[in-house]
Amino acid sequence: MIYLVMGVSGSGKTLIGSLLAEKLHLSFIDADDLHPRDNIRKMRSGTPLTDRDRMPWLEKIADEMRGAAGRGGAVFACSALKHCYREYLRREAGREPGGEIRVIYLKGDYRRIRERMKQRNGHFFSAELLHSQFAVLEEPVQAITVSVSGTPEQIVRVIIDKLKAGGKRAHK
Repeated sequence: MIYLVMGVSGSGKTLIGSLLAEKLHLSFIDADDLHPRDNIRKMRSGTPLTDRDRMPWLEKIADEMRGAAGRGGAVFACSALKHCYREYLRREAGREPGGEIRVIYLKGDYRRIRERMKQRNGHFFSAELLHSQFAVLEEPVQAITVSVSGTPEQIVRVIIDKLKAGGKRAHK
């Protein structure tokens, strides 16, 4: 099983994803580490990525997901903001046995997430680009949806409870 922890930048994907992977005894992969250098340069300079910019990145993520499925699964942190990105990853990862993807959406409002982003240092994604992520965000329907308002431990506990309850469909 592949778990895709998604949301806008600053929603906590990396922290929540790594904690979830630890609880599920799976490896953790941060899709930010798979971005081509040109994408990182663009984001550092304050330029939003286009679908064309994202395609090589999504291809690399899909390749990593297929590999992880063959090894028993993993937790991925990836913005996957558009429905078509998630569907591409589902289709590509699904080519490998065990490549089923369960989407976990970390949902938060613009103001809360912008405040979080102002607190973090050293990340290539500028808080000035957050509006562009909310503009293209297509909230998933088939996902476990969890508010980012709790502590990381609370959020992971909610996710695990919903997974145990068979949370394949939308949950609030």
